[in-house]
Amino acid sequence: MTKTISAPFAALAVLIAALPASAVAQDASAGTSFVDNFDRIDKKIWYISDGWDNGAHQNCTWSKKQVAVQNGVLELTFEQRKAGKRDYACGEIQTRKRFGFGTYEARIKTADGSGLNSAFFTYIGPTDKKPHDEIDFEVLGKDSGKVQVNQYISAKGGNEKLVDIAGGGNAAFNDYAFIWEQGRLRYYLNGSLVQDVTDPAKIPVNAQKIFFSLWGTDTLSDWMGKFDYQGPAKMQIDRVAFTAPGEKCLFPESITCTLN
Repeated sequence: MTKTISAPFAALAVLIAALPASAVAQDASAGTSFVDNFDRIDKKIWYISDGWDNGAHQNCTWSKKQVAVQNGVLELTFEQRKAGKRDYACGEIQTRKRFGFGTYEARIKTADGSGLNSAFFTYIGPTDKKPHDEIDFEVLGKDSGKVQVNQYISAKGGNEKLVDIAGGGNAAFNDYAFIWEQGRLRYYLNGSLVQDVTDPAKIPVNAQKIFFSLWGTDTLSDWMGKFDYQGPAKMQIDRVAFTAPGEKCLFPESITCTLN
């Protein structure tokens, strides 16, 4: 069935298509600079995923019971517990607002366990009436000595790179950051540049929400390893920050202090 677009909407579509990438990325309601040390979960900033899963590839259901703050650290947990359609429950938190170009930083200790994924990423997609754009840090529990960086542009991925984490992502807290600009995307691990993307076709343009998640799979074993539950697992986030372009660094350890 073909849907006819009225003239005003057609004109608007042409106008949006003609806008530069920077105008598309910076929507009017985009979030401003912030730093959160997780003394508590600020419900004005964060939405806790609860009561659903992301599809057949995910063997757990998002549950608010798997999201908590302990001693100034956000903890996302994974455990064997019937939740929704799944036999396991897992945790995810996401910002309520979208964020555009700028510097994104998080201090994280990842979870153990083959078949588990500790993720710090930004995402927007069809549920928000936008193309699927995404920027990722993912540490797979099958090998916590590496982090995968990747990005999706209009649902097209294939930009993966594995980066070594000295000592392992699960042994201590590590600092993950990316700087997203028009025409450039840089990934940093513990202050060192590990990936520099300058091909505009491989850089998202749509403002996105910030996510942290810990989840498992029974089906993506070639990528995440064979699922092998060894008891409850935990991902910890000590701090997250977003710094808008041109603004001063928000905390002494920020990569923006070093680069500016």
